Amino acid sequence: MTGTVPIPDPDSVATLIDAALTEDVGRGDLTSQAVLPADARLKFALTTRQDIVPAGMDVAAQIFKRLAPQASVDILVTDGTPVVAGTVLMLLDGPARGLLTAERSALNLLQFLSGIATTTRAYVDEITGTGAVLLDTRKTVPGLRALSKYATVVGGATNHRMRLDDGVLIKDNHIAVAGSVGEAVRRAQAAGLESIEVECDTLDQVEEALGAGIGRLLLDNMTNEHLRKAVEMAAGKATLEASGGVDLQTIRAIAKTGVDFISVGRITQSAPAVDIGLDQQT
Repeated sequence: MTGTVPIPDPDSVATLIDAALTEDVGRGDLTSQAVLPADARLKFALTTRQDIVPAGMDVAAQIFKRLAPQASVDILVTDGTPVVAGTVLMLLDGPARGLLTAERSALNLLQFLSGIATTTRAYVDEITGTGAVLLDTRKTVPGLRALSKYATVVGGATNHRMRLDDGVLIKDNHIAVAGSVGEAVRRAQAAGLESIEVECDTLDQVEEALGAGIGRLLLDNMTNEHLRKAVEMAAGKATLEASGGVDLQTIRAIAKTGVDFISVGRITQSAPAVDIGLDQQT
């Protein structure tokens, strides 16, 4: 259920770029076409205004090249390498109309993805040395999941399942409908499913899931005391994932309970976009 850096499929990225440019440009950039001569060329520097972990540099470059194919685009930093405020991320030299028409779409995606990577790195730094692994979730902007999860790995996290067909996770509502943890597990096993993870809200459910032979448990919204007790109950027989209400102030204490994983929706659901600007060079 976890993996390495999910390099987004080029065709999917191209489709996303198509949608972003259609959304932003419409029938054309009226301002640039009116104000800028068709043969005008400009040099620009893409510069971060704050300390960040960049993600999506190649995607931004593709957007600029889509509307200014003759432009020179020089990426100066690699995804995942922390940089300080004032760092030039990319240099561009080419048709002014195309580069300025592409500016907003390129910046929107780069700022969004770098925001995820930067926030993720902050969470990873908080649990350094505890042995716990940070996981992302499916709480992503629709249509941007592959790139969002790419950005979390760039920031140092590990991917949880990408889609519903990417792993088996019996959650509280499945259990409610089935009637119990044991019955939900029985039905999943009867369907031929393997590597089942079960969400547990209580220690009683932990005991029931362990009794059913489940090798991975998601401990949802448990207190740190209950997390420590669950670790004792599992005694190495199952890997444990803590989730629910985790933030930068609480994650280290959660990690120190002994859980194996901590999943955090905030790193994709509410990471603030970073401040990156496009400045003309003289």
